[in-house]
Amino acid sequence: MILITSANGNQGKRLVPKLLASGHHVRACVRTEASAEQLRALGAQQVLVGDLADPAFIAQAMKGVASVYHIGPTLHHNERAMGFAMIDAARAEGVGHFVFSSVLHAIASDLIQHEIKRDIEEHLLSSGLEYTILQPGNYMLPSRMKAVFEEGVFRLAWSLDRRQSMVDLEDFTDVVALVLSDRERHAAATYELVGPGRFTAYEIGAVASKVIGREIRVERFDVEVFVRERFGNLDPEALQHMLRMNLAIATYYSNHDFVGNSSVLSFLLGRPATTFDEFVRREYASVREDLKTLSD
Repeated sequence: MILITSANGNQGKRLVPKLLASGHHVRACVRTEASAEQLRALGAQQVLVGDLADPAFIAQAMKGVASVYHIGPTLHHNERAMGFAMIDAARAEGVGHFVFSSVLHAIASDLIQHEIKRDIEEHLLSSGLEYTILQPGNYMLPSRMKAVFEEGVFRLAWSLDRRQSMVDLEDFTDVVALVLSDRERHAAATYELVGPGRFTAYEIGAVASKVIGREIRVERFDVEVFVRERFGNLDPEALQHMLRMNLAIATYYSNHDFVGNSSVLSFLLGRPATTFDEFVRREYASVREDLKTLSD
C-alpha cells in the first residue's frame, strides 16, 4: 500500500492513475469529501478525509503502509509541523520507504517555503527511515497556460527579466511513480528535477506566441493584491503567513535566477525531458480539442 498526502493536488491527480496502472494499491489523503470523490473516481482503493495537523488522523493513515509519498500542503502555515509528524508516524509504524516532495534549492532559506522543506529534509535524514527526496523546479502548469490561451496574457509575480527552470508535471510524476516502484534503486537519493531551458517571462511569452500564432503579452502583477483577493477568507494568522511567503518568493526571484540542470530528470526518465515548447503545444492542442468537443 502506498500512502499519498495532498492527493488531489497538481501532482496527485496525475500520479494516482500511474500508480494504479502499475498495479499498486493507493491510499489517498485529502481534506474534503469533494476531493475524495475525485480520487475515488480515479480508482484509488482507499481515500481518507482529514487534517494532516491531526496526529490521530496521521496515525490512522499510516497503518499498514509500505511506502509514503508526502506532498506538503502548498504554502500552509503548519507545513513544517505536518512534515515532522508524518516522518515520526512513518518511523513508529515501520514504513519501508518515505518519499518527500521538496523543492529545487531547498537551501535557499531566504524563501520561507524552502526553509520549511529544508527542515523537513533534515528531519527525514535523521529519522533512520529509508528515504528519497525529490526537488522539482517550478511546474509547467496547465491551468496557467489555459489563462494564457484565453486572455492572451502571461502574468508573473516577479521580475520579468529573471530566468527560471521549469518541469513538466507529467515528467515529474513519471519519476515519482518510478521511485515508488523501485525502492532499492532510489534509496537514499536526492534528485533535482527540472526540464531543459532557462526562461525569462518574455521568452515564455514568445514560445506561447509562436505556438498559438498571435502575440502574448507579458505582465507583472502585484503580489499583495493577488494574495488578499484570493486568500482573503483565511484567518489573520494564515493570511499573514501567505503574504510573507509570497512576498519572499517575489523578492527572491526578482533578485536571483532560479535555475537547475535537466540531466538528472532525463536520466531517470530514460528519455529526453519535455521541453517548454512541447508542453505548450500539448496543452494548446488539448484546449482546442475541448473547444471542438463543445462545438460538436
